[in-house]
Amino acid sequence: MKSDVEAVNEFVKKYKELNHEIAKVIVGQHDIIKDVLISIFSRGHCLLIGVPGLAKTLLVNTISDALGLAFNRIQFTPDLMPSDIIGSEILDDTRNFRFVKGPLFANIILADEINRTPPKTQSALLEAMQEKSVTVAGKKYNMGNPFFVLATQNPIEQEGTYPLPEAQLDRFMFSVWLNYPSLQEELSIVKNTTQDIKPQLNKVLNAEEIIFYQDLVRKIPVPDNVMEYAVKLVAKTRPGNELAPAIINDYLSWGAGPRASQNLVIGAKCHAMIQGKYSPDIDDVKAVAIPVLRHRIVRNYKAEAEGYSVEKIIENLF
Repeated sequence: MKSDVEAVNEFVKKYKELNHEIAKVIVGQHDIIKDVLISIFSRGHCLLIGVPGLAKTLLVNTISDALGLAFNRIQFTPDLMPSDIIGSEILDDTRNFRFVKGPLFANIILADEINRTPPKTQSALLEAMQEKSVTVAGKKYNMGNPFFVLATQNPIEQEGTYPLPEAQLDRFMFSVWLNYPSLQEELSIVKNTTQDIKPQLNKVLNAEEIIFYQDLVRKIPVPDNVMEYAVKLVAKTRPGNELAPAIINDYLSWGAGPRASQNLVIGAKCHAMIQGKYSPDIDDVKAVAIPVLRHRIVRNYKAEAEGYSVEKIIENLF
């Protein structure tokens, strides 16, 4: 590209092409797709919460195909060990130890039902998310580049699960809730999936181009008032803070940390780029605020008893 402005314009075209390809397979779910793509281009990870059968696996597989990236799905179970996802050393024919990479070594990882596996295995995945590498027998192995984790949770069935603690949830840039499709969308889904139709997807981007656009997101300038708005929005979620309104002090037991401020700004930058803007405004911060803050604030018993949802509390802060 001759300039960053030209690069942003080209990104908008690529984003539209990407949505067009994904729509060949995925019906509806436009906001979900947008949030997942923002996570990828922001070098973040996404926690997807939804009941079974809402095409979470298909969505990630479709996005990886359209992006030309390697995709692996890991089904998390109570007996899964860290070596099952990272890999392990084996003794080869020459009587030397050789590291065999596990399914974690791909560009896009679907960690299906991450709360079904014990904390030991959860932490092995989260180390790779944070460090973009793993260490086995004192040797460091880098993950693929780009590297993106989409973890799923079932909000209904909680028996025999190991919920992610707040410190680990904070590693995810976005927490996204999947809802049931509308009647018309479900009709389209059933028509498309009960016939012998296999749509062919075109690859819109490759790994090098994705890395280029990830770097471009970081270059986007942020006005001082937008930066201040994002940081103040996060500060308002902390009970006892001088900026915290009454609803926060009444209904929250814990607020968001500095990583939320970072993700708000980066997410707003990427959201602005998608809209063809060269700098984010306050509306871009608001557009990503709910998925960024949803899993980082903790309601107290009073909020749950009075039916105050996390989303309602965040919207009150606007």
